[in-house]
Amino acid sequence: MNPIQPIVNKATNRAVEEIDLVQFFPTENEIVGIDIATFLFKGLLLKEDDFRKAISEIDFKQYIEKYVCVYCSTNAIVPFWAYMVLAAELAPFAKDAAACKPENASQIFLERNILSFNTEFFEGKRVIVKGCGNKQIDERAYLLIAQKLAKNVRAIMYGEACSSVPVFKKKID
Repeated sequence: MNPIQPIVNKATNRAVEEIDLVQFFPTENEIVGIDIATFLFKGLLLKEDDFRKAISEIDFKQYIEKYVCVYCSTNAIVPFWAYMVLAAELAPFAKDAAACKPENASQIFLERNILSFNTEFFEGKRVIVKGCGNKQIDERAYLLIAQKLAKNVRAIMYGEACSSVPVFKKKID
């Protein structure tokens, strides 16, 4: 007769790492904007000399560790070089910069942060991508994280540890 074996919770013994996509969002105070409209001559056009002079007077240290969205709040046609000039000045200071409206900045920086995320830590592991939360996350972010993780994880699940949906399982040769 076999002795009674204790009940083992196999789920708690499985090593599963959790990723919450909210961690990739910049905080609200990390996002700042530069409105090119403030540099326009008579609100209509950008004069190169005036623009370069105004840019040279900006203390770009105020953008240290910030996510900067560069945009024009008017319908003026802004030459592409203006965005390039600002990007070059921001490069030593800002975490990132994007040409986008302020209302789109959070989503753009979320996606860029996912794309630059180093997944080596998750090599060969099971990963749950958290699916519930207070912040609205669109499908592009989930697509990007799955694409990034699938290259080197053992399995990807979506949801919570108590009720996850299998997304991907690496085929073992």
